[in-house]
Amino acid sequence: MPENKEQKARTGGMSVREAGQKGGETVKNKYGAQFYEQIGRKGGLATKLAHGHEFYEQIGKKGGKKGGEATRDRYGPNFYERIGQKGGQKVKQLIEEGKRAAKAQKRAS
Repeated sequence: MPENKEQKARTGGMSVREAGQKGGETVKNKYGAQFYEQIGRKGGLATKLAHGHEFYEQIGKKGGKKGGEATRDRYGPNFYERIGQKGGQKVKQLIEEGKRAAKAQKRAS
């Protein structure tokens, strides 16, 4: 969300986003990146205890649906077909490489 000039003036020329980024960097420098992992785990555990496993299932379905719709809208419905073909080609390539490596190893033995 772009900040207007009045909002920046009230915050000393810094947008809320900029202030958040600066604060996040300060905390990271003071406590280390692991700090965020720890508080994330604590928050996740607290949410799990408060709402239960089903809560994560519900939000996962909502996020997956919304994310899928956003991807479809951004790239078009044929996008999934294209990435599926690419994935299939990559799997085929990896299988062939594995077969060649197994043959080479057999010959070396």
